Amino acid sequence: MNKKKGFDVNGREIGSKRPAYFIADIGANHDGSLERALKLIDLAAEAGADAVNFQHFSAATIVSDFGFSRMGSQQAHQSKWKKSVFEVYEEASVDLSWTKMLKEASDKAGVAFFTSPYSFDMVDHIDDFVPAHKVGSGDITWTGILEHIAKKGKPVFVAAGASTMHEVNRALDTLEANNTDVCLMQCNTNYSGSDENFDYINLNVLKVFEENYPSIVLGLSDHTSGHATVLGAVALGAKVIEKHFTDDCKRSGPDHGFAMDPVSWRDMVDRTRELERAMGRGLKEVEKNEKETVIVQRRAIRMKSSKSKGSLLTAEDVEVLRPCPSDALEPWQLDLVLGKALTRDLVSGEHLTLDAIE
Repeated sequence: MNKKKGFDVNGREIGSKRPAYFIADIGANHDGSLERALKLIDLAAEAGADAVNFQHFSAATIVSDFGFSRMGSQQAHQSKWKKSVFEVYEEASVDLSWTKMLKEASDKAGVAFFTSPYSFDMVDHIDDFVPAHKVGSGDITWTGILEHIAKKGKPVFVAAGASTMHEVNRALDTLEANNTDVCLMQCNTNYSGSDENFDYINLNVLKVFEENYPSIVLGLSDHTSGHATVLGAVALGAKVIEKHFTDDCKRSGPDHGFAMDPVSWRDMVDRTRELERAMGRGLKEVEKNEKETVIVQRRAIRMKSSKSKGSLLTAEDVEVLRPCPSDALEPWQLDLVLGKALTRDLVSGEHLTLDAIE
């Protein structure tokens, strides 16, 4: 396992004690248009993304037209597609001539350029353009490409949707055998956008990942609606968040429906930054902004009636009332007071101090 919990991407440190890193997964939401792809990069940057992610594949190197056609019907989220699986992937593929332009546009917008490669050739093609590699959940069992990616010597973000702990262990063993920095991302690969998916995102797996892999960065690759899961994941220690991104969730296409738009993305980032501020240091103490409320809300031991020097104090002589100045004796110190003589005169309502009793 890595010796340090964190790594650097384009000068941005990712890991413990750092703000969550947001990846806007544009994926296929460019709808085959370079102009749209470039526009989405700018919108993602404006909305607070740290990186954008595309997908580099050709239909023939990711899906079998024969295999899917023999299934008889399209299943899961693909059942809503109006075209065959092969046709959808053909239309969603990125023209390789775009790669340099996507990278340059990302640089200009101030976000890192990522893209998920789905073949050995695509890994080699994109390597000069990306600061890190992203592996989708579907390739977590393809140890050959994991090893090929790891040997590039760059950080790897790997999603762990639809997988078992045994499969996660095998993937991490493959990556880390090549001394690769890894971000392991909990994921659920149901892309239906149904509210039922909240029952299956299983954020508590992040606790298991933390226990089993204490030295690697954890993240969430999420396809649920809104950002409730994001806040939960960050509270559980996730330092990388990936969500699909579009400019219009009502557009036709495989990934638009469950994606976030610029408004919801900005809200997610802003709420996350508030949460990070709220998480604190884990040290229970009176906070800086509570210094005055300690005085006005706590009770002090006070005189019920005026007493002269030398008087022995009884329970009937004192009461506990707000405020509580910093030198006042507090209710838990009543045993120090009762039966003790006053060292000076005290008037009714005055608070007791240590130097006021013998």
